This record gives sequence, C-alpha cells and structure tokens, in this order.
Amino acid sequence: MYVSRPDDRSGENRVHSLITPQRVVVYSVAMLVLYAGFLATWAWASNGFSTGNFTKPGIDFSVFWSASYAMLHGPAWQVYDYTYFDRIEATLFHFPPGNFLPWLYPPTFLVLIKPLALVPLVVAYFLFVGISALLFVFATLSVSRLASSMGSSRLGWLIVAACPCVFVPAVFGQNSLLTAALAALAVRWIARHPARAGLCIGLLAIKPQMALLFPFVLIAARAWRTFGAAALSASLFGALSVLICGTRSLQLFLVSSRLARDLTLEHGRHYWLSSPTTFAVLREGGVPLAPAYAAEACVALIAVVAACHIWKSTRDARLRGATLAVATLLANPYVWHYELAWLGIAIACLMAIGFEKGWRRGEQGVLVLAWLLPVYEFFNRLAGLPQIGPVVLLLMLLLILRRARIVEEVTS
Repeated sequence: MYVSRPDDRSGENRVHSLITPQRVVVYSVAMLVLYAGFLATWAWASNGFSTGNFTKPGIDFSVFWSASYAMLHGPAWQVYDYTYFDRIEATLFHFPPGNFLPWLYPPTFLVLIKPLALVPLVVAYFLFVGISALLFVFATLSVSRLASSMGSSRLGWLIVAACPCVFVPAVFGQNSLLTAALAALAVRWIARHPARAGLCIGLLAIKPQMALLFPFVLIAARAWRTFGAAALSASLFGALSVLICGTRSLQLFLVSSRLARDLTLEHGRHYWLSSPTTFAVLREGGVPLAPAYAAEACVALIAVVAACHIWKSTRDARLRGATLAVATLLANPYVWHYELAWLGIAIACLMAIGFEKGWRRGEQGVLVLAWLLPVYEFFNRLAGLPQIGPVVLLLMLLLILRRARIVEEVTS
C-alpha cells in the first residue's frame, strides 16, 4: 500500500506503508496474546510465582507497599534506614537473601503511597497499576489525538494499552505510567488550562528527574502562568511532604540518593544493560566516570536545545509532547526500562501525524524500533546484548525535528 505525503516538498511523495491503522490493530492484538503467553509461562516456570529464585510480577510495587506499611506502623524516616526496611520487606515478602530492594524515592512519593497498605497487596497492586494505566492511555490519546486519526476511540485505547511501554512498567508495578500521564496532561492543558498544567508538573515532584525538561521548555514557550503554577504546586507539595514525613526523611533521602548513584548508576552493570542512556552505554563499554558523565551532558544539551526549539517554534501539542518525552529520556543518566512509558507518548504522537499526513522515509522503521525498545531493555539483563537505547531515542528526536521543520516550511 502507498500513501501520499501532502506536507513533503522534497519530491519524494510516496513511501510504502508498513504502519496502517488496520495493521497496528493486528500488531496490538498479537502483542496482547504474547503478553498472556509470557505471563502464563512465567507462572508455570515459577510454580505460580512462588519459587524464590524467580522475580515475581509487581516486584517494585512490593517496595511501595512495604513503605506504606512502614509509614502506617512507625515514623516515615525509617523507610530510608536500609537495615530497618530490609527487615520489613523480609517479614512481608520473604525475599531470598541478597534481594533487598531499597526505598530510593523522595518524601513526596511517600505521601502519595501512604494509603496503599490499607488494603491487601494484590488489591493495591491492581488498583495502582490499573488507575495509572487508564490515566496514561487517556492522557496519551488526549495529547496525540490518535483515536481521531484512526477514526475510532476504542481502537485508539487498544493500541496505546497494548504498547510494550505499558506492559513493562505494569509488570514491575512501577510509577512511570503515572509520571508519563502527568507530563502528557500538562502538555495538553498548557494552552487553555495553564493552572491545571502547572499542577501536573508540580506533582512530578514524586520523581523530580522526570520534570527536568519542563522549566526549559516552559521558558522557551513563554508559558509563564504554567511556570508559576508549577513552581507553586511543587513547592507546596514538597512542604506538605516534609510536614507529614519530617525533615529527617528529607535528609536521609539525600543520603540514599548518593548511595544509589554510587552503587547503581555508576557501578551497576545490571542497570547499564537495562538503561537506554548514553551514560549506560559508555559505562558498560568500560569508559571512566568523568568522560561518561561529560558525554551524557553533551547529549542532554542537544536534547534540551532541540526541545526548546520545537516548543518555541510551534504550538502543536503533538510535536511538543513527543519532543518533551524523548528529550527527557535522553537528558537523564538514570533511566530504567520501565521509564520508557514516556516514549509511548512520542510514538502515539508521531503515529497520529503519520496517519493524517502520510509517512516520510525512515519514520516507520524507527517507530517500530521505538515501539519494541521496552521489550528489548526488559530482557537485556538476561541477554546481555549491546545497548541500542540511545541510538533509537536520538533517531526519534531527529524524526520529530524533521516533522517540525516541515510544519515551519508549510506555515512560512
């Protein structure tokens, strides 16, 4: 099948369509079947997820639930005491020796998850993941307008929900679906509801590194009302967390952050194999810390400049959302595979644009790689394959810049 590209002035007006609404539906259904098969095999091999040598679904959520339990039965600062928290996890979940999972999040996230242990673990897990996934799909469809591009709201929900970038964080019980949803809603609301957008950005204080790009792009877009609302909401949220959790929790969080940087970010090979970052590639290749950080800083600078350029030159929410998501992933040295939920925003935005305006050469292949990247990173701790994440993310950024340039040419 061939489609024309009405916004293409290069003389190439037709490319072969590997990605069509009908085919994407088939791919999505196939992925859902594969997910079910994978979980069934996992359950069978681990004797119903009861074998101690196997990681269980929701392993990261067990950390959230343990922290909630600890807060409900003692002072919040003890969550950051590794010895105390290790005993809590061992008592609640009987982790094998050496499988301690520390609490590495700021007090703001403690405030959010405090009620979780009021209900049983399984109920809390499905509520947390289910609500996060629903918010993510709603927010992604809202900013990308993918459903209208396909002509069906139900198919839009199917495509986004079946994306690997949803499956991976859902299996771990991670919070990246929630943070990505907040980012997408902020982009969607900046033009008409700046206070709502600022509130969403402020709530990203639960994971501050994922809000890294927002100050830059808001300044570039001269979105001063949103900037002010974001600063105010983040400050109030932070003050509330200190009031509830105490100043000692904040002090111990800073200490635990330094330990996490030393043990995981800088010297953890299990992290490097699962992290789609320039820093991880270089550290896995034996590059010393200083040059690795310098290279990551250069990539971060490129990402920030690209994002600011697009936010300044266009009001298209899809291009803004796509570049914000990709640039955020590129600019952070500490990004796990489940953080690629943010990449789903960019995939949906570019897919909607491609359905409406036709595909440019090379776009579809890069989108397929990006779509599969969370699965690649998910299994790479076992496979030990070369880390391709930064290459895929940089290619996605180039696609967005190219689309933005076409929009500028058409409107000029």
